Amino acid sequence: MNRIFAKGSIALFAASVALGAQAQEKSLVNTSKSPYAKLQSVNMDEVTWTDGFWADRFKVARESMVPNMWRIYNDAEISHAFKNFQIAAGLDTGSHKGPSFHDGDYYKTLEAVASMYAATRDKRLDEMMDKAIAVIAKSQREDGYIYTKAMIDQRKTGEKNQFQDRLSFEAYNIGHLMTAACVHYRATGKTNLMNVAKKATDYLYRFYKQASPTLARNAICPSHYMGTVEMYRTTRDPRYLELAKNLIDIKGKINDGTDDNQDRIPFREQKKAMGHAVRANYLYAGVADVYAETGDETLINTLNLMWDDVTSHKMYITGGCGSLYDGVSPDGTSYNPTEVQKIHQAFGRDYQLPNHTAHNETCANIGNVLWNWRMLQLSGEAKYADVMELALYNSVLSGISLDGKNFLYTNPLAFSDELPFKQRWSKDRVPYIGLSNCCPPNVVRTIAQIASYAYSVSDKGLWLHLYGGNKLSTKLKDGSKLSLTQETGYPWNGNINLTIKETSAKPYSLFLRIPGWASSAKVLVNGKAVDAAVKPGSYAELNRKWKKGDKVELVLPMEAKLVEANPLVEETRNQVAVKRGPVVYCLESQDLPNLDITNVVVPATISLQPKPITIDGAQVMSLEGVAKSVEPKDWKNTLYREVSTADKTTSIRLIPYFAWGNRGHAEMSVWLPVSR
Repeated sequence: MNRIFAKGSIALFAASVALGAQAQEKSLVNTSKSPYAKLQSVNMDEVTWTDGFWADRFKVARESMVPNMWRIYNDAEISHAFKNFQIAAGLDTGSHKGPSFHDGDYYKTLEAVASMYAATRDKRLDEMMDKAIAVIAKSQREDGYIYTKAMIDQRKTGEKNQFQDRLSFEAYNIGHLMTAACVHYRATGKTNLMNVAKKATDYLYRFYKQASPTLARNAICPSHYMGTVEMYRTTRDPRYLELAKNLIDIKGKINDGTDDNQDRIPFREQKKAMGHAVRANYLYAGVADVYAETGDETLINTLNLMWDDVTSHKMYITGGCGSLYDGVSPDGTSYNPTEVQKIHQAFGRDYQLPNHTAHNETCANIGNVLWNWRMLQLSGEAKYADVMELALYNSVLSGISLDGKNFLYTNPLAFSDELPFKQRWSKDRVPYIGLSNCCPPNVVRTIAQIASYAYSVSDKGLWLHLYGGNKLSTKLKDGSKLSLTQETGYPWNGNINLTIKETSAKPYSLFLRIPGWASSAKVLVNGKAVDAAVKPGSYAELNRKWKKGDKVELVLPMEAKLVEANPLVEETRNQVAVKRGPVVYCLESQDLPNLDITNVVVPATISLQPKPITIDGAQVMSLEGVAKSVEPKDWKNTLYREVSTADKTTSIRLIPYFAWGNRGHAEMSVWLPVSR
């Protein structure tokens, strides 16, 4: 009887989504009916990159990143991820191989392919996905449970246990299944993966209704918060929103919770960002999704506290998060050693931002993007777009090589061969991160989806968040058509030109983001300066009755700036970093053939001139100038020496931080000593 009910439920769902497919918004994060979200995303297929920075990255994603990731996750010798599904489905024999979160890695890869299909309509991608989805569906247990590591063992034992291990990634994997299914459905209109995700979500709903708080907390990384809300937005099944709210409520309801898993303190009682940075940022993003649907003020109040704490005390200049390989928590709040917990990938204390040993897992930085994108949708405040853009251009892109085939797990802000210890993760990008390859499919899906972060619509008009050469063809909230082209060399220059191609006859607003670093931006319409508030860290609103052929020009200053950190950041005291627009720069050893990076001192008055260069086939903007150099010293077995004066000059070249390590093994530093 249960089996008949399950099949009938899926059939009804398939029929309902088919009938509603025309009305279904096809955005990456669908806030079209979210009552507490100010902004609504445009559909995934409504923005096309044409030229410039993101068009180049998208081309690499299409030709290299996505095919390479699909190859890796379908290769039994490299990852064994798809083979795990085949074995769980009874189509092959053998044992599970790879980490317990491998299913989630495969779902992220599938989501990247679906996102690429939404943009390209490449039939080969559709066919690839259908073949894989058929196996995934066959591997699922009748009750909806899906976790290859457990199911392969259960085929041998006959048992049907689940969530027995507190370090289990079952819910994390299912969360990525949910998200991938929503993206796949919106890209293709097909329900084959959605049917799998719906059965899995139904399973989670029943499980969390019946499980004790101690058992229900066995969810090591909360991707399923975002996934559950997106399933609700897609199906409008109220149980899924109920599940999402319950997931927040059960956190902190046990006696032995940890900051590592964000459940030592109930979410609503948290005052500081603590614990594992990936899990924290995923949690914050999921909670923001729940707030968008419920308007629960206790959630947004805590999210605001977390955001202020992270951006004011714990975030790197690159947008990176999670400064420590291993930290302790609670820190300084207990005299009892048994209460002090070891935390992996920890946020650390306020201002605790080491450079050589910075962790900054690529997934944490992507989590920062996911969180800030949702906060932006809730509020329309430019500060969230600023952080999102900062992370995208720096600590997210640094996680992947320029050719799209090699990856970093951690993203330090300095590297030296002189360090007398070996760090846990390679500082040279590698094709496959054997112990934990979660970051590569995550960064690939993110780059495939960048167009979805460029624009939003609201009741008032169109919002522009990220700049890049593209074509937009969408509808405003009232259903009227709007299309425009954007031409720009951003982020290498700050001239952004928009041309209206199709427009409503009614007045509406264009909201242009003025980045926080743009202190003297200008806006012109049809060549004339406009009477509009153009303030850094805000959106300039241009309201008028637009007509076809209207041109808007946004001019953002692009001078290189020296940035210093709060003096409480001990590791960067009396040092500066260089930032030009949204891009953070670094000094790399390949550009200092006769000097060590530690010998370079930057004058506070340095003049840095932009110069285009090519690194591994990619066009980037370098910065060249004249700095000072100190006398080289042999520091071997020496801890302290007398200071020498910086009395020599040397030419230096700085490259974008995201491009370091693409010319072979290199030493690197973002922060450099400064002379005033």
